[in-house]
Order: sequence, then C-alpha cells, then structure tokens
Amino acid sequence: IPFLTGEICAFKIHGQEMPFEAVVLNKTSGEGRLRAKSPIDCELQKEYTFIIQAYDCGSGPDGTNWKKSHKAVVHIQVKDINEFSPAFKESVYKATVTEGKIYDSILQVEAIDEDCSPQYSQICNYEIVTTDVPFAIDRNGNIRNTETLNYDKQHQYEIMVTAFDCGQKHAMEDVLVRVNVKPVCKPGWQEWNKRIEYKPGSGSIPLFPSIRLETCDGPVSSIHTTIELQTNYIGKGCDRETYSEKSLQKLCGASSGAIDLLPSPSATTNWTAGLLMDNNDMIFKFDGKQGAKIPDGIVPKNLTDQFTITLWMKHGPSPGLRAEKETILCNSDKTEMNRHHYALYVHNCRLVFLLRKDFDQADTFRPAEFHWKLDQICDKEWHYYVVNVEFPVVTLYMDGTTYEPYLVTNDWPIHPSHIAMQLTVGACWQGGEVTKPRFAQYFHGSLASLTIRPGKIESQKVISCLQACKEGLDINSLESLGQGIKYHFNPSQSVLVMEGDDMENINQALQKVSYINSRQFPTAGVRRLKVSSKVQCFGEDICISIPDIDAYVMVFQANEPKITISGMDHFARPAEQFERGVILLPDIRIVSTVTKTEHPVDSRERDRANKPVVLEEMLHNLDFCDILVIGAELDPEQECLELDHVELRGKHLDATNSTAGYSIYGVDSMQNYEEVLRQIRYRNWYTSATFDRKFRVKCSELNGRYTSNEFNLEVNILHSSNSNFMDHVNHMMVEPQFLQSVRHPEESRSAVHNSVVPSVATTVIIICVSILIFIITLGVYRIRTAHQHSTGDNEGSKENEMDWDDSALTITVNPMEKYEKPHQAEEESEEEDIEDEDEDTTSAESDESEEEEEEEEEVIVQKGEKQNVSRQEQLEWD
Repeated sequence: IPFLTGEICAFKIHGQEMPFEAVVLNKTSGEGRLRAKSPIDCELQKEYTFIIQAYDCGSGPDGTNWKKSHKAVVHIQVKDINEFSPAFKESVYKATVTEGKIYDSILQVEAIDEDCSPQYSQICNYEIVTTDVPFAIDRNGNIRNTETLNYDKQHQYEIMVTAFDCGQKHAMEDVLVRVNVKPVCKPGWQEWNKRIEYKPGSGSIPLFPSIRLETCDGPVSSIHTTIELQTNYIGKGCDRETYSEKSLQKLCGASSGAIDLLPSPSATTNWTAGLLMDNNDMIFKFDGKQGAKIPDGIVPKNLTDQFTITLWMKHGPSPGLRAEKETILCNSDKTEMNRHHYALYVHNCRLVFLLRKDFDQADTFRPAEFHWKLDQICDKEWHYYVVNVEFPVVTLYMDGTTYEPYLVTNDWPIHPSHIAMQLTVGACWQGGEVTKPRFAQYFHGSLASLTIRPGKIESQKVISCLQACKEGLDINSLESLGQGIKYHFNPSQSVLVMEGDDMENINQALQKVSYINSRQFPTAGVRRLKVSSKVQCFGEDICISIPDIDAYVMVFQANEPKITISGMDHFARPAEQFERGVILLPDIRIVSTVTKTEHPVDSRERDRANKPVVLEEMLHNLDFCDILVIGAELDPEQECLELDHVELRGKHLDATNSTAGYSIYGVDSMQNYEEVLRQIRYRNWYTSATFDRKFRVKCSELNGRYTSNEFNLEVNILHSSNSNFMDHVNHMMVEPQFLQSVRHPEESRSAVHNSVVPSVATTVIIICVSILIFIITLGVYRIRTAHQHSTGDNEGSKENEMDWDDSALTITVNPMEKYEKPHQAEEESEEEDIEDEDEDTTSAESDESEEEEEEEEEVIVQKGEKQNVSRQEQLEWD
C-alpha cells in the first residue's frame, strides 16, 4: 500500500475476531502482507470481508498523533480442497416391485459430500457395484430394472451401489439396495400343499392347515366354496370294508337269511370260479361273455311276497347301436320254454325289475314290470342298489335314497308247469326254443355283493350301514367355526360345501377341513381333492375369478399283520371218549404281529442294514376261521364236528357245518374266535375202523386279504384191545413226531410235522423199543402171576384191559427225546429242522385223580402248561 510522504508503521483490521493479520514489510514503501493467524477451513466459512486501515509513524509517546489512511475493504474467498468422500443418506434402501413390469425408476438413492465447493461437494455419478444384476442407475441415483423380473425365478435382489463426487472421489462405504419382487396379484388360494400324506390309524388330519384366500383387495361380499374328495376309482366307489357280504350283514344288524349269489370261489361255492374277479374287493367283472348258474337249492323257489335284492353295480352306456337287455339276475325255465319268472336287468340306462306271479297264486292282471330311469345307471360309477319287494309295491334304494318306479306295467300270471327253473347271474338262461340251451342277454359292467333275502325286506338304517364309506371329509372342532359360516355334507361325506361373508372366517373354516379313514387296513393309493370357489362382490358386474385347487391325499400302505395260530397239535385219547366227543383245540391261540424296520439311533449302527423289529401284538378282527378235514371227508354215519350254538351268543359270529369241516365266520375279535374254537368237539361213535384223524385250521382277515398259517392237528384214537393198544404204542415209539416248538413271531412259522429221523437215531429207538417190549412183557407176566388167585368176576371185568404194577415197573427214557437248549437246537436246525425250548420234563407218573382213573390206557402228546411252550411228547400211565 504505497503512500507519498512519511513511513507506514502499522496496518489495522476492523472486524470481529478475524483470523487474519496484516504485517508491514517495508515502512518506506508502505508494503505489507495480509496473512492468516490460524488455519482456515472452507467448510466453516467460505469467504471473509473486512476493513483495513494503514497508520503512519507520527505518533507520540501516547500514540495520539497517528495519522491513518482511508478505509479499504478486503474480500477473501477460501479455496476448497477435496478432503471429504461422498456418504449415503440411508444405510439400506428397500423397494418392492411387481413381476413382469419395466420401471422407469424403482427407487432413488442419494449421497452427500461435506466439501464446501461445488466441484467437490456435488455428486456427479452413481454406480452399481454388484455384477450380473438386471438393474441400472443414472446420475441422479434413480435405479431401474433392465428386464422384467420373475417372482418364481427370484424373490429378492440385493445390490451394492457407490457414489462419486465431481472430483472423482468415491464413497468410503457402498450402500445396500434390497429389491423385493412380488408376484402379480392373482386372486386365489395360497399357502397349500398339493400332496397330503396319510398314514393308517392317523385319525382325522387337516388338509390345508395354512390356506388363505387372496382377493387382491377386491370388494368381496361373500364366498362359496366346495371341497370334493374324489374316490370313485377306489374299490366300490371309495374305501369300504372288504368283508364278505354275510359278515357285513351281520355287522350292520341285518336280519339273517341273506343268500350271497356272488361269493368268493371255494369248494362249496364254486359257481363263481369262472368269472373275472378282483379278489381284494370282491368285485366281479362281466364283459358280455360270461354268466354264472346258481346251483339248485341255494335260493328257495318261492320267494313269497316279501324279499330283498341288494347289489353294488358299476355300469356304463350299453355297447352297440341297438341296446339289448343286460341281465343282472334272472330266474327262467331250465328246459322247454324261456319264461322269465323274476329278473333284474338294465335296458337303455333304465333299471327294470320283472316279477311274474304263478296262476295258482292269483288269476288276475297284476303289476309285473317296474322301471326306474336314473342317470347313475350309466355313469360308470359304483352305486349301491336295494330292491325291496312288498308285492305289489316295489321300492328302489340307490345309494341310500328312495326312488319310486316311473313306470309299472301289468301282466297275466304265468301258466302252471312242472318245468324246473334256473337262476343265473350276469346273463339269462335260454332253456327252450333254441337249438342248444345257452346264455343270452349278457351284462356289461361290474357287480359285487349281490344278495337275495327271501321273506324279509331291509330297513333304511341297515341299507345306509351296508353302503357306508369308511373314508371321507371331516371338520375338526365344529364349535370353533365362525357363526357366519354355513356348511353342508353330502350323505357319503365326500363333498363339503361352505359359505360365508367374512374372508378371515372362511380361511379359518377351510383350515379345519380334514380327511379321515377309519379302516385299520385302508386301501393304499391316491385320493384326489378338488376345491372350487365362487366369489360375490359388492355391486360389481365383473367379479373375482378364483382358480380351483387340485391336490391329492396319498394313503400309505398299512403294516401287514402276520396272523399265527398255535396250540397243541397232536394228541391221543381212548376210543370211549370220542363217542362222547373230544375237544379238538382246547388251548388254541391266535396272535397277530406287525414287523417294522427301525432306523438305528447309534451312529455306529448306521452303516449296517436296518433290522426288522417285531412289535407288540396288534389287535384286529378276523372274519372267518375254517377247520378243514384232511384226507377223507367225515362219514356222517359215524362221525361229526359239533359246536353248541350257545357259544355264539353275544358275538358277531355264525357257523356252518359239513363233512369237509367246520366254518366259523363273522367280523369279530381274535379272542372271541379263540373262545368258540376251543368249544368245537370231534365225535366218532364207530371207532373200530378209525385210528387217527387230521385237521387243518386257517383264519382270515378282510375276506382272505390277510391269512394265517395253516395249523395242522392230528388226533389218534386208542382202542381198548391189547393187540391194538400194543401196536399203537409201538407205532408211537418207532415214529416219534419231532416238532418245531420254538415259534418266533417274526418268522410266523406254523408247527410243521417232521418225521425225518437220522439213521443213528432210528437204531437207538429200535433198541429202546425192544427193551420196552421186554419190560412190558415181564410186567404182564408178573401181574398175571400176582393175580392168579383173584375171583372169576374180577377177571371177567378186566378181560380186555392191562393192569400195571407201578411198584415193579421200570420206565426207560428214550435218549432221543431229551430236550435241548434253544441255541443247541438252532445249531442243528439245518440237519433236522428241530427247535425245542429248554424246559423241565414233566414227571411220567400222572396224578391219581378221578379223571385219570377213568382214562386208563391213554397216551397223550400234549403241550406244556404255558402258552409259550409248544409241545412235549410223553406217555402218561395210570
């Protein structure tokens, strides 16, 4: 700052706490310098403005005479340096987009820089750091998608973004941007599984425990939902009991006397042997080429004015251009003529029942044909038909619902004749007016459980029971359903309709819908599910459309039971006892077990194969047990099997008897079957020609779906003559029966007779028998010597008996009959297949009870006292 005269001694800054000072560099020239007293920060203050004055050196000691210059204004601008990095305002950015759309801007990120100058404080660019993402960002931080997003492909994207200032300094920390993809809002049911698994015995399980309805904020006023369980391809339309028709009739409390016209083929019911059959469900398939003749005597000729015909039928439209009659049941002339006395047939998708009366009953024009027209007759689905005849009224029940005939035609009675009649199933017999008698009017479809009950009609309750499904839809906790929910089941509980006006209540109600199968051994396989819904909206012409749900229940196979029959399988009794009757199976035992494979918990066992583990006995019903005669059939002149029918009271059991054996049938517990079997007696009142009888016992569950082992029983008759008795004793000793006495439940083996004796054993046995004969001979001699003075009366009474002096009798034990320990028996099982339990041998001396005194000369091969001991062979001498 130059001045013309004098010197400059000082510069003075006017302003409050300015961080500057001015110093004199040259007093003469007046040159000075302005400098900062402390660091200057642009971010605190970008510029300064103040006044400065110069002072000369003319002042006195008190400084009062200084001269000062005019005021000059100083303006200072602080220059910035790029010392700060950009920083984002948010730590995380979030956005949600809908799939299938391209957005101009999904969201905007923003960064700031604390530098003071525009060059360094402005953000000039943003950049996406994450690679391979379908997003881009512009200079203003707007993020957009470069392609349409798919919810199924990826629900969420996470990308990292950075920012640059105009000095190209980037942010110290990148920011996370999270983009959620939501599906296009489609009205429909959400959060449900297509596959629902069902294990037998699970009771009622929910089908859709988390289901909810998405309406996309539509103005819904009410919802109507139908849940349908489709089981028409399972068995007879759903999972039903597969017991025989007789057993089902008994279970449902039907009156006795129903005659099964389509029973399982057997020795006594062989007329169905040639038909196509599905064994598991007792279904017979007729392909238009088959018919079955019912033997004479099965159904009485006169059905009276009251009788019932029941059947399951699955039938489609009749084949061919001209539909012919398709016979279900027909009773026609066997020879000479073709008159149909009564018949049930399908014609043009109509069910027709024909009943022609005889002239001897009434010579009047009477109802003869009854027609029903129903869509179900030709819908290829299973339906249950019951024709109740109370002449002249005939009523049809189809799936439990009553239908009156739409057409009844009258006819004259049939002229009396002595021509025999032929009852047939699946076709009608043409006995006359043709060159060769043959079947005609064949049936096309499937039939099951065809029965006729003379003299009785069936009640509605029994009909409903006979056609009841064992599986269906259910609702858990009816009480917790909302008050605004209306629901309705169809009779078979395969269709459930629900209606409500509150969406949340509908969601909760549908979450409680369950599947239940009450069969202990259900039919395994798939059960289809369909849920259809209709939505009503507030004043909307076009309302929301809800797609149907297609799901299925997978029913697993139940663990198959192994039914095992055990007990005493060989015994002998004196002939006198057989005249009164001998109990065949006094200690029979029926048990059932299931085998499961358990996964080992110990890690050391994981590499080993899983071992089957036998669980506890399982309880279930049986439906028949047969005692069959092995060999020649029983001679009714001299022998029979007997059962006091009092034993059947209070049980769901019936019994039939024949020369081939005894059959007990009905759905009942194994315990009840045991109790009845233990009362069956074998009588033989002419035993001189009979030495033994063999029987076989076999039991079944679900009409043969699960069968037991074949339990064989041999009964020996001991005759009173000395020679016969000795011969039989010799026979018993020379050919002992080696039995498998240890039965492991997991093997479910039956007691099998094994008469294979090693050669060494045979030699030893022969020696032992020789010794025994010698001892017996000696004993007889001593007895007769000791009693030579006895009276003639006493000798007469003992003429055909053998008296034993116990004090002088020595019994030699056969070494081959010693019992071995279980592990020893298992070691020798490959050679002899013999397994015996280690048990103390019972004394050979019997107690002197009254009963044993009466049963002299008796040889008994019996089981031990406990059920788990299979059999001991011993001789009991009184």
